Amino acid sequence: MQSRTLLVMDEQTRTLSASERLDWLRLIRSENVGPRTFQRLLERYRTAAAALAALPELAKRGGRAKPIVVCPKAVAEAEMEAADKLGAAALAWCEPGYPRALAAIDDAPPILYACGNASLLGKSMVAMVGARNASVNGRNLARRMAADLGRAGLVVASGLARGIDTAAHEGALTTGTVAVMAGGVDAIYPPENERLYQHILSMGCAVSEMPPGTQPQASHFPRRNRIVSGLALGVVVMEASLKSGSLITARLAAEQGREVFAVPGHPADPRASGPNDLIRHGAALTESANDVLAVLGDLLRRPLAEGKREEFGAAPVVPPSESELARARTIVVESLGPSPVTVDLLIRECQLSASVVSLVLLELELAGRLERHPGNQVSLLASL
Repeated sequence: MQSRTLLVMDEQTRTLSASERLDWLRLIRSENVGPRTFQRLLERYRTAAAALAALPELAKRGGRAKPIVVCPKAVAEAEMEAADKLGAAALAWCEPGYPRALAAIDDAPPILYACGNASLLGKSMVAMVGARNASVNGRNLARRMAADLGRAGLVVASGLARGIDTAAHEGALTTGTVAVMAGGVDAIYPPENERLYQHILSMGCAVSEMPPGTQPQASHFPRRNRIVSGLALGVVVMEASLKSGSLITARLAAEQGREVFAVPGHPADPRASGPNDLIRHGAALTESANDVLAVLGDLLRRPLAEGKREEFGAAPVVPPSESELARARTIVVESLGPSPVTVDLLIRECQLSASVVSLVLLELELAGRLERHPGNQVSLLASL
């Protein structure tokens, strides 16, 4: 696949105060606030505290009948205390310790918990994913490739699942590996990987965006996968069916501008269908760590190009008049439907200012009437 430059945040990195960190956590844990909405709120209100104060009115103006649930301060404090007891650092994406490649994706977790050697998050990474029911040969190749990538100076990220994930972590233990958890940073899944998890805590790092103690559910795994790919310069896929989570990770990697590598397999093996299809559609055919290093060479030799995020210390945006907003709400809602549309196209078609459309979309999202999609796309949900 064509290499694209990764963008990272160009805001002056800073460490949040204890009260700011609590406000960030309360905001992302509030109802209908996901990572993309969180970013839009900070762009508009500049601080999490101001955004929290604005949530009820925004949701009401978006058509919500019942009050939106804002995360109580006591709940956020309890979550922070649970993380402290685990020895987990709570990293905000404006802070120096947050992985810069992950900060570049448009749905980066505002708060990322890290247990173990968090300094690994500042190094260049490659992700390795694949089948849970991996073959013996597949697991051995994954261990060997992970070890070779580690000796070349790369940290190996994966999802702690059975099969290829487990083998990749095992191969990179001594050089550096990051386990991305689907549940809380302390929720070991599958249970048989508890010993591996303990080794990772002592030698590598485990990360999660979920509250400590959260047990993984099916809906958590696609969210986990975007972090696996977001941490890395590229993703290696090995032994995966066409409908597997590994193929979801590969798709996310491509959307995030990462390189996608695929290890080919025998056509008679169903586990080869995913990697072979990725190669058919442009993924780099990969047989060893050298194939990965050859493609990533330029990225490893030069610093990542930096993009800009809003600097949240500036003055807040002057809100439009209520009459202007009322007219805009009608136009925007009529222009939206169940099929995703880019925000840029919506702005052009509605002939409204970007700031007004952005505010209306925020209102609809907080009211539970709007869904955001990759590629800056939005679609309308049924009214509550």
